Amino acid sequence: MKNISYKWLAWLLFFSYFFILMLQLTLRYIPFNSEVSFLQIKQTEVSGIKIYLPIFYLHVYSAIFVLLAGFTQFNKNILASYPKVHRWLGYLYVSLVLLLAAPSGIFIGCFANGGLMAKTSFIILGVLWFWFTLKALLLIIKKKITNHKKFMYRSFALATSAITLRLWKVILVYLFHPAPMDVYQIIAWLGWIPNLLIAEWLIKHKTFTR
Repeated sequence: MKNISYKWLAWLLFFSYFFILMLQLTLRYIPFNSEVSFLQIKQTEVSGIKIYLPIFYLHVYSAIFVLLAGFTQFNKNILASYPKVHRWLGYLYVSLVLLLAAPSGIFIGCFANGGLMAKTSFIILGVLWFWFTLKALLLIIKKKITNHKKFMYRSFALATSAITLRLWKVILVYLFHPAPMDVYQIIAWLGWIPNLLIAEWLIKHKTFTR
């Protein structure tokens, strides 16, 4: 029991730290400003594609709530003591991903920096995220709880790519100083594939219970 508690505490601290960083990044886009942060290098899309900016903001603002709602889904105490809270936060997570975050992410991915290599990665990421989340929803509706949990692991692994992508960017730039476009091409794949591999490892080695 102590080991589980320590693991949960470590995960909580890790997630909280990077969630705060994500929140700080999100707050940079409030109020609406098309010339801050990442958008400074996306002025071609901002000025040339009318729906780019609204969809971009939709993705940024929904993603922060996706991370928060998704994180709560793996807390056994919430599931055991407050099943209704778990259920409603789960529906919030699913709704945000399927209706807002994943579709907007696919759209933004079509205009990603780093050329075709990076665009392909972000589009695949968005499609898989949508599919895993939809599959998790359909499984819980059918009361297939074990398989539902497995697909939620996969879905949230991709949701956390918003965090790991930025972490890998810092590491690569600090260690290797690659060209900016090379960074985008690498982190486009590195941001989510290791996450999904970890999720698959956990699924394989974890005992799922109702």
